[in-house]
Amino acid sequence: MSLKNQPDLPAGNFYETERLILRPMSLEDGEFIFDLYNRPKFIQHIGDRNIKTVADAENYIKNRFMPQFEKLGFGNYLILTKEGNHKIGGVGIFEREGLEIVDIGFSLLDEFEGKGYAYEAALKVKSIGMDDFGLKKISAITSKNNYSSQKLIEKLGLKFQKMVMIPEDSEELMYYETLD
Repeated sequence: MSLKNQPDLPAGNFYETERLILRPMSLEDGEFIFDLYNRPKFIQHIGDRNIKTVADAENYIKNRFMPQFEKLGFGNYLILTKEGNHKIGGVGIFEREGLEIVDIGFSLLDEFEGKGYAYEAALKVKSIGMDDFGLKKISAITSKNNYSSQKLIEKLGLKFQKMVMIPEDSEELMYYETLD
């Protein structure tokens, strides 16, 4: 099925971990993305994506997330708990301008942090990228003061390489990469 014919349905596969379900972001996640992307911690650590309405969030999903799934087969996944089916965050592998290697990223609603969900989801997405799609390397970027992300990235087996600047971001970021 083509996303062009069914713009509200997620493309790609659904995945499970012990406690989570990962599925491609879809237009039905607009309210969730609006909430998550406007949280103070998200804006502080990841940046303001200028999503001021649910419609903005739906457009972001349609224009940023869905095309990558169509092009590469992987992208940004919604994280749902198996118990209670709660939408708790996003995790994905992204083609990002300014980076030569796709990078892994994750964000959770504040109330679900500190429970191991981000690591569980990111480990699964890393496996999807490397095992299912044959990626040889994965990178990650984070701000200098986002210590919890730094710890999680290192726990995933990525090592700090250098400081980088990416287009349209005024902050120098820490750049990590999987080792050969």
